[in-house]
Amino acid sequence: MGRTAGRSSEETRRLVLETAATAIRTHGVSVSLDEIARRAGVSKGGLIYHFPSKEALVSALAHDMLDSFRVSVRAHLDPADDGPGRLTRAFVHASLEPGILESDAHERVALMAQLNASAAAAGLAAADYQRWERDLAADGLPPDVLAVVVAAADGVLASPLWGATLDRARLDLLRASLLAMIDAAVPRPPAAPEA
Repeated sequence: MGRTAGRSSEETRRLVLETAATAIRTHGVSVSLDEIARRAGVSKGGLIYHFPSKEALVSALAHDMLDSFRVSVRAHLDPADDGPGRLTRAFVHASLEPGILESDAHERVALMAQLNASAAAAGLAAADYQRWERDLAADGLPPDVLAVVVAAADGVLASPLWGATLDRARLDLLRASLLAMIDAAVPRPPAAPEA
Protein backbone atom coordinates (compact mmCIF):
# COMPACT_ATOMS: atom_id res chain seq x y z
CA MET A 1 0.00 0.00 0.00
CA GLY A 2 1.54 3.32 -1.04
CA ARG A 3 1.36 6.67 0.59
CA THR A 4 -2.20 7.88 0.95
CA ALA A 5 -2.91 10.75 -1.43
CA GLY A 6 -2.84 14.08 0.29
CA ARG A 7 -0.82 12.90 3.30
CA SER A 8 2.60 14.49 3.63
CA SER A 9 5.73 12.57 4.52
CA GLU A 10 5.69 14.15 7.99
CA GLU A 11 2.02 13.20 8.48
CA THR A 12 2.84 9.61 7.52
CA ARG A 13 5.81 9.59 9.91
CA ARG A 14 3.59 10.92 12.72
CA LEU A 15 0.88 8.33 11.92
CA VAL A 16 3.44 5.51 12.09
CA LEU A 17 4.76 6.81 15.44
CA GLU A 18 1.26 7.08 16.92
CA THR A 19 0.32 3.63 15.67
CA ALA A 20 3.57 2.12 16.93
CA ALA A 21 3.01 3.73 20.35
CA THR A 22 -0.39 2.09 20.69
CA ALA A 23 0.84 -1.29 19.42
CA ILE A 24 3.94 -1.33 21.64
CA ARG A 25 2.03 -0.16 24.72
CA THR A 26 -0.44 -2.99 24.15
CA HIS A 27 1.83 -5.81 22.90
CA GLY A 28 5.34 -4.76 23.91
CA VAL A 29 8.37 -4.07 21.76
CA SER A 30 8.10 -7.52 20.22
CA VAL A 31 5.26 -6.31 17.95
CA SER A 32 6.46 -6.64 14.36
CA LEU A 33 7.06 -3.86 11.87
CA ASP A 34 4.63 -5.68 9.57
CA GLU A 35 1.90 -5.39 12.21
CA ILE A 36 2.63 -1.71 12.85
CA ALA A 37 2.57 -0.97 9.10
CA ARG A 38 -0.71 -2.86 8.72
CA ARG A 39 -2.32 -0.98 11.63
CA ALA A 40 -1.07 2.36 10.26
CA GLY A 41 -2.37 1.59 6.80
CA VAL A 42 1.03 2.02 5.16
CA SER A 43 3.23 -0.40 3.31
CA LYS A 44 6.15 -1.95 5.15
CA GLY A 45 8.38 -0.14 2.65
CA GLY A 46 6.68 3.13 3.59
CA LEU A 47 7.34 2.43 7.26
CA ILE A 48 10.97 1.50 6.58
CA TYR A 49 11.40 4.70 4.55
CA HIS A 50 10.85 6.64 7.79
CA PHE A 51 12.27 4.09 10.25
CA PRO A 52 14.82 1.73 8.70
CA SER A 53 14.71 -0.69 11.65
CA LYS A 54 12.71 -1.57 14.74
CA GLU A 55 15.45 0.05 16.87
CA ALA A 56 15.14 3.26 14.85
CA LEU A 57 11.37 3.30 15.39
CA VAL A 58 11.65 2.54 19.11
CA SER A 59 14.38 5.18 19.50
CA ALA A 60 12.26 7.74 17.65
CA LEU A 61 9.31 7.02 19.95
CA ALA A 62 11.47 7.37 23.06
CA HIS A 63 13.07 10.55 21.76
CA ASP A 64 9.65 12.01 20.90
CA MET A 65 8.28 11.27 24.37
CA LEU A 66 11.29 12.64 26.22
CA ASP A 67 11.31 15.80 24.11
CA SER A 68 7.58 16.25 24.61
CA PHE A 69 8.00 16.35 28.39
CA ARG A 70 10.92 18.79 28.15
CA VAL A 71 8.78 21.08 25.95
CA SER A 72 5.97 20.86 28.51
CA VAL A 73 8.32 21.87 31.31
CA ARG A 74 9.61 24.83 29.27
CA ALA A 75 6.02 25.90 28.62
CA HIS A 76 5.43 25.99 32.38
CA LEU A 77 8.40 28.26 33.09
CA ASP A 78 7.15 31.49 34.61
CA PRO A 79 8.83 34.40 32.77
CA ALA A 80 8.47 36.56 35.90
CA ASP A 81 10.26 33.95 38.04
CA ASP A 82 14.02 34.23 37.85
CA GLY A 83 14.87 32.91 41.30
CA PRO A 84 16.07 29.59 42.64
CA GLY A 85 13.67 26.70 42.06
CA ARG A 86 12.24 28.15 38.82
CA LEU A 87 12.90 25.03 36.74
CA THR A 88 11.77 22.69 39.52
CA ARG A 89 8.47 24.59 39.87
CA ALA A 90 7.93 24.22 36.11
CA PHE A 91 8.83 20.51 36.41
CA VAL A 92 6.16 20.07 39.12
CA HIS A 93 3.57 21.99 37.10
CA ALA A 94 4.28 19.91 33.98
CA SER A 95 4.22 16.65 35.94
CA LEU A 96 1.09 17.44 37.95
CA GLU A 97 -0.86 19.81 35.74
CA PRO A 98 -4.61 19.78 36.38
CA GLY A 99 -5.39 18.12 33.04
CA ILE A 100 -3.11 15.16 33.70
CA LEU A 101 -6.01 13.03 34.90
CA GLU A 102 -7.75 13.51 31.57
CA SER A 103 -4.63 13.27 29.42
CA ASP A 104 -2.68 10.33 28.10
CA ALA A 105 0.28 11.02 30.44
CA HIS A 106 -0.18 7.69 32.22
CA GLU A 107 -0.31 5.87 28.88
CA ARG A 108 2.96 7.56 27.91
CA VAL A 109 4.57 6.27 31.12
CA ALA A 110 3.31 2.76 30.36
CA LEU A 111 4.73 3.09 26.84
CA MET A 112 8.10 4.26 28.15
CA ALA A 113 8.19 1.23 30.44
CA GLN A 114 7.73 -0.99 27.36
CA LEU A 115 10.27 0.98 25.32
CA ASN A 116 12.91 0.57 28.02
CA ALA A 117 13.11 -3.09 27.04
CA SER A 118 15.10 -1.75 24.08
CA ALA A 119 18.73 -0.91 24.82
CA ALA A 120 18.60 2.12 22.53
CA ALA A 121 15.50 3.58 24.22
CA ALA A 122 16.85 2.78 27.67
CA GLY A 123 20.07 4.60 26.75
CA LEU A 124 18.11 7.66 25.60
CA ALA A 125 16.08 7.62 28.82
CA ALA A 126 19.24 7.33 30.93
CA ALA A 127 20.86 10.24 29.10
CA ASP A 128 17.69 12.31 29.49
CA TYR A 129 17.59 11.50 33.21
CA GLN A 130 21.20 12.60 33.61
CA ARG A 131 20.41 15.85 31.79
CA TRP A 132 17.45 16.48 34.13
CA GLU A 133 19.71 15.72 37.09
CA ARG A 134 22.22 18.35 35.93
CA ASP A 135 19.60 20.95 35.02
CA LEU A 136 17.63 20.56 38.24
CA ALA A 137 20.77 20.43 40.41
CA ALA A 138 21.71 23.84 38.99
CA ASP A 139 18.28 25.25 39.92
CA GLY A 140 19.37 26.40 43.37
CA LEU A 141 17.40 24.08 45.63
CA PRO A 142 18.91 22.14 48.51
CA PRO A 143 19.61 18.57 47.28
CA ASP A 144 17.31 16.93 49.85
CA VAL A 145 14.32 19.09 48.86
CA LEU A 146 15.03 18.57 45.18
CA ALA A 147 15.23 14.79 45.63
CA VAL A 148 11.88 14.60 47.43
CA VAL A 149 10.08 16.95 45.02
CA VAL A 150 11.30 15.19 41.87
CA ALA A 151 10.68 11.69 43.27
CA ALA A 152 7.13 12.64 44.23
CA ALA A 153 6.38 14.23 40.84
CA ASP A 154 7.83 11.25 38.99
CA GLY A 155 5.96 8.85 41.27
CA VAL A 156 2.60 10.39 40.43
CA LEU A 157 3.18 9.83 36.72
CA ALA A 158 4.25 6.23 37.29
CA SER A 159 1.53 5.37 39.81
CA PRO A 160 -0.86 3.77 37.28
CA LEU A 161 1.78 1.13 36.57
CA TRP A 162 0.94 -0.41 39.94
CA GLY A 163 -2.80 0.29 39.80
CA ALA A 164 -2.94 3.54 41.76
CA THR A 165 -5.26 6.34 40.75
CA LEU A 166 -5.39 9.95 41.87
CA ASP A 167 -8.42 12.16 42.01
CA ARG A 168 -8.24 15.88 41.29
CA ALA A 169 -8.35 16.92 44.97
CA ARG A 170 -5.41 14.69 45.87
CA LEU A 171 -3.44 15.79 42.80
CA ASP A 172 -4.07 19.47 43.65
CA LEU A 173 -2.98 18.87 47.26
CA LEU A 174 0.21 17.13 46.16
CA ARG A 175 1.08 19.85 43.64
CA ALA A 176 0.48 22.61 46.22
CA SER A 177 2.54 20.74 48.83
CA LEU A 178 5.49 20.25 46.49
CA LEU A 179 5.43 23.90 45.42
CA ALA A 180 5.27 24.93 49.08
CA MET A 181 8.34 22.77 49.81
CA ILE A 182 10.23 24.54 47.04
CA ASP A 183 9.15 27.97 48.25
CA ALA A 184 10.04 27.14 51.86
CA ALA A 185 13.52 26.03 50.77
CA VAL A 186 14.17 29.17 48.71
CA PRO A 187 11.65 31.90 49.48
CA ARG A 188 10.90 34.19 46.57
CA PRO A 189 10.83 37.91 47.10
CA PRO A 190 7.32 39.37 47.10
CA ALA A 191 6.04 40.50 43.75
CA ALA A 192 6.35 44.20 43.06
CA PRO A 193 3.05 46.05 43.43
CA GLU A 194 1.34 46.91 40.18
CA ALA A 195 1.25 50.57 39.35
